[in-house]
Amino acid sequence: MIKKKPVVRYDNKIDALYIVAKKGLEEEFVEVAPGVNVELNEEGDVIGIEILNASKILRSVFRSVSKLETARI
Repeated sequence: MIKKKPVVRYDNKIDALYIVAKKGLEEEFVEVAPGVNVELNEEGDVIGIEILNASKILRSVFRSVSKLETARI
């Protein structure tokens, strides 16, 4: 069974990254970290992830990954 890759969208006007995991209507969302929301459908399945202030949040993630890569060399 081949799974579809998630769709990723970035809105630079509001600095938000959205990852569509599954089509569906959002019933609720859960904030799992400041500025990171997981959207759920009525069955409780994850349908998307929204990252607000994405450039700021992801900058620190990329720095951490870069440090890990440098440490392995």
